[in-house]
Amino acid sequence: MIPKNQMISLSQYLEKPSCDFQRGDLLKVIKEKELERITFHYTAIDGRLKELKFPVSNIHDAELILAEGERVDGSSLFKGIIETEFSDLYVVPDYKTAFLNPFDTESLDVICRFLDKDGRGVPFALDNILGKASQIFQMNTGLELYALGELEFFLIREKGENLFPLETQKGYHESSPFLKSGDILNEMAYCVNKITGALKYVHSEVGCIDNIESELDEIRDKKAEQMELEFQTRPVCEMADILVLSRWIIRNVAFQHGCVATFTPKLTEVAAGNGIHFHLELKKDGTNIMRSTDGKLSTSALRLIGGLCKHADSLLAFGNTMASSYMRLVPEQEAPTRICWSDQNRSALIRVPLAWANVCGLYHEINPQETETWEGQESRQTVELRSPDGSALIHLLLAGIVMAADWAFKDNLSLELAEKYYAKTDKLLDQSNVFPSLPASCGESSRILLENRNLYEREGVFPPGVIEYIANLLQNEEIEGAREGRTQDIQDILHRDIHRH
Repeated sequence: MIPKNQMISLSQYLEKPSCDFQRGDLLKVIKEKELERITFHYTAIDGRLKELKFPVSNIHDAELILAEGERVDGSSLFKGIIETEFSDLYVVPDYKTAFLNPFDTESLDVICRFLDKDGRGVPFALDNILGKASQIFQMNTGLELYALGELEFFLIREKGENLFPLETQKGYHESSPFLKSGDILNEMAYCVNKITGALKYVHSEVGCIDNIESELDEIRDKKAEQMELEFQTRPVCEMADILVLSRWIIRNVAFQHGCVATFTPKLTEVAAGNGIHFHLELKKDGTNIMRSTDGKLSTSALRLIGGLCKHADSLLAFGNTMASSYMRLVPEQEAPTRICWSDQNRSALIRVPLAWANVCGLYHEINPQETETWEGQESRQTVELRSPDGSALIHLLLAGIVMAADWAFKDNLSLELAEKYYAKTDKLLDQSNVFPSLPASCGESSRILLENRNLYEREGVFPPGVIEYIANLLQNEEIEGAREGRTQDIQDILHRDIHRH
């Protein structure tokens, strides 16, 4: 790990925003810091960050790599999407994503994009799908969709002395000495923020497991504490990269401390699951347009909500990809079970959180002695989609959300759906005669995705092969889950793949 007094962001070092990074800037960093490696990263079909390392022999070779990229085996990175005979792809660095690797102090790292033999974006690459969806949405609406993600995960470690024990399901915003992993969480936050510059806050979450019962040596008889990192809103393409990179950072920090970090949807039946909630924000010319002048949700915000309601059941195919995902979507766990939206209620599919919409200058209520005035900021209103979990294929999920937003601005049915699916009271949330249920299994999600594939394939955004790949992934998960459920404990299903994405 780079000592804190040595780890600075590239923006600080180069004294320019990352969006202005050029190849010469990266070469300057390599020369001045005498770095030994360039490491390429890219997101494969499994949603995990991959890497390719290049020793730096001389500056000419480094410049060649940064200018032209390298070949990779696409049939391995996108297994089930392309065949071996058409396997070669280019990976080309996106300069604005460059960062200093906190786990390899001799490396300059950068995220790459996939290009085909003709130098065009590969249509089945997850980030390219999201990029195309975002471009079409901006072109059709003149708006930009921003998102912030909430990454929830369990940090699993050996049990220490049982001093100041933390009760099950009582971990929300807990502090030391009841929270035992605060120092590791601080280190994760430090690295994530230095690299992305987008972290908003971190805290402990509800889940706490004093003893994990499992057949896996990696986690058996260990203790787990649930954590969350929440980010600032960013354009959806940027947020997807940030979240995938942050999962990589979180796992690496945990590994250095001899711990396991897992984003698996459900670790035990009793403890809360790991969600990836997304707060969504529409902007026009850089200004939030989620509230109208009377302080109520704007028509644009209502359209967005209606679009999410329309796509809600099929979006689970991208955001809830494991059998255990559907064990998280149960009542009494602050997870949605029906298609509806509400103000502030955490059991609704879509929540409208507090956003300083009708109040400002709150400091004065608490600090009447303050004499300095405060200029209020622009609206911070978002709407929160609460169904996705830690198994999400983040780029595809956000691409699906963008397509939902795009549909919403084309079809006035979106406004009708927003009105129809509004839960005015908590009592309405679980009424099946009022709001339809979300899919209850991988198999059901697969079927619904195939029935609604036109929502995602239109305008060539999602290639048919990707839709079929996801549908097959879910169907295979359903078959495997059913086989295990007949012969094994439910815990085996929960722990079958704790490092999926």
